Amino acid sequence: MSATATRRVLAIVPDELQAGEEIDEIRRLADGAGIELHVVVPAVEATAFRHTMGDVDEPKAEAEERLRASLASLRDSGIEASGEVGDPDPIQATQDALLKEPADEVLIFEREAQQARWFEEGLFEKAQAAIEPPLRLVVIHSGDADGEHVVGVEEVGRGTDGKEEDDLEISENLPPLSTRDLAGILIGIVGTIVTIVLAAVIASGPGPEAGWKAVAIGIAIFTGLINMAHVVGLTLFESVRYRGGFAVFFRGLSLVGTSAAMLINLGILLFT
Repeated sequence: MSATATRRVLAIVPDELQAGEEIDEIRRLADGAGIELHVVVPAVEATAFRHTMGDVDEPKAEAEERLRASLASLRDSGIEASGEVGDPDPIQATQDALLKEPADEVLIFEREAQQARWFEEGLFEKAQAAIEPPLRLVVIHSGDADGEHVVGVEEVGRGTDGKEEDDLEISENLPPLSTRDLAGILIGIVGTIVTIVLAAVIASGPGPEAGWKAVAIGIAIFTGLINMAHVVGLTLFESVRYRGGFAVFFRGLSLVGTSAAMLINLGILLFT
């Protein structure tokens, strides 16, 4: 077997690799030619909150343990591999590893939709947008008494130019924003202004009693804080990768909660 026939495969493994179907899937990639395998275990936090707070020490230690166990399972199955602990964001971890050494294929292990963790929402789609080498997604079902099982494999060709099709480049100083992000920002800003104006009219008018006036003011303050947090997160917090569970949660509040706040304050003005 010549060195030129060996394919370099980069495997992104959030969980510990176990002997069985997962390693069989890696072995199939050799296709008679052999592979040079490099395993990256992202130091993923248990929750989106811990990710946002920058909790790194415990996730890194846990990732190092998963890496050691995965490499041992691979060796026991006759597959030699190198490995490293990567960035908490699996996409960033992949990009970092590819900068060190290119790969012929990127293999991503991910739990099935019913068992997906917070960081796996849209993970493969983001990988297609951000990673150039061909991708292979291995979907895992976990929790059975006899171990984990591969329930699906998806392959795609080479990646795109590094950002989703609906991302817009607003400025060199700001990260690309999707149309949904822009809608959240626009509705958040306009909705906050309208909610504050309604609260001011309610508070200064003779109509509603003091309790309803306090409610309207409280709604306006809460709406302003939520939308300010989301807009700042989208525009300034890219350095800590404001995405995943918190980004989705705050975008939902901007799109739905702000509209509800406006309607509530309008109802207070008209009917109390």
